[in-house]
Amino acid sequence: MSAQTRRLRLGMVGGGDGAFIGAVHRMAARLDDRFEWVAGALSRDPARADSSARALFIHPGRSYHDWQVMARAEAMRDDGIDAVVIVTPNHLHIPIASAFIDHGIDVICEKPLARTYAQAHALAATVRASDRIFAVTYPYSAYPMVREARRLVAAGAIGEVRVVQVEYAQEWLTDLSQSPQATWRDDPDQAGPAGALGDIGSHALHLVEFVSGLVLNEVCADLASLVSGRRLDDQVQALLRFTNGARGGLWACQVAPGQENGLRLRLFGSKGALAFDQQQPEALLFTETGQATRIIKRAAGEHARQRDALLRLPAGHPEGYLEAFAQLYCDYAELWLARQTLRPAAYAATLLPDFDTGLRGLAAIEAMLRSHALGGQWVKLGH
Repeated sequence: MSAQTRRLRLGMVGGGDGAFIGAVHRMAARLDDRFEWVAGALSRDPARADSSARALFIHPGRSYHDWQVMARAEAMRDDGIDAVVIVTPNHLHIPIASAFIDHGIDVICEKPLARTYAQAHALAATVRASDRIFAVTYPYSAYPMVREARRLVAAGAIGEVRVVQVEYAQEWLTDLSQSPQATWRDDPDQAGPAGALGDIGSHALHLVEFVSGLVLNEVCADLASLVSGRRLDDQVQALLRFTNGARGGLWACQVAPGQENGLRLRLFGSKGALAFDQQQPEALLFTETGQATRIIKRAAGEHARQRDALLRLPAGHPEGYLEAFAQLYCDYAELWLARQTLRPAAYAATLLPDFDTGLRGLAAIEAMLRSHALGGQWVKLGH
């Protein structure tokens, strides 16, 4: 636990009973025993907010019915929260984050960062001028084998990256669901102008740049709403161009039967290739040109010791999504500790996605929306 002398105190806005991602955040933060949940404004419904708080053993006096009241009250307490975790629909991310930043409280925010690029950009100067940590949760970047892929690419193992292919396919919106988790994602006022593109395409876009080290420059996109009655896209295909001349493709779809959470990334370079499948997260496929494909396992190989810092269990005991999410929280804790002790943060912690990462994701999403609106013309990222 490094030099950490107490559990960091967390509060949550949104994420009450029945909210999938709120529960994931709470489990992930607890996994390494570096955090405790002490406050929350867990629902717009006061009764549901309080019942959710009781289930989490949050003191009744710290179950809030208004996030603005929560920000003020927690900032005034000697034992106030160190960070707020925002897991609301997209349109509320920035107003909530702004309130807590203004009161000197760190922010851990779900992606996408905001409903629109303009909404997020309005807060950019404030965030950059503050000493507050602002994390955006792209958990797939914290898988040990994803970070190993990033290391291999940076070390030149596959040479110059020429082609990148990423896909993220799910089946859960194949029909017009009336579940609360589905309905807000199809409401432009809450989700923003992007459906599957913002919900899962944002993960795919981040993963591409994180692993490849490439900078996305231009996109050509086709979006569709394939389920009758749906207002936002549930199917996205896009061509990608990068500043180094590399090319790529993206497919994001939430109407793909048989695909539970099919996030896959392939990179092809001048000397070899890498492939990662999120549903088989313990392995990375590595091919050197003219050689047989090798399987790199998370606990084997010359760089296994470096990966050990991201592992919680010995080889043969599978780790996955929850552990990757927990790693983001550990990265935040290390950044918090570095700030408190005035020392450099551990390298892994510097990989934590931040406000500017989230802002760049929104720029890519809006470029794709513009491309689609123009009939599939190539559009440069404009921000």
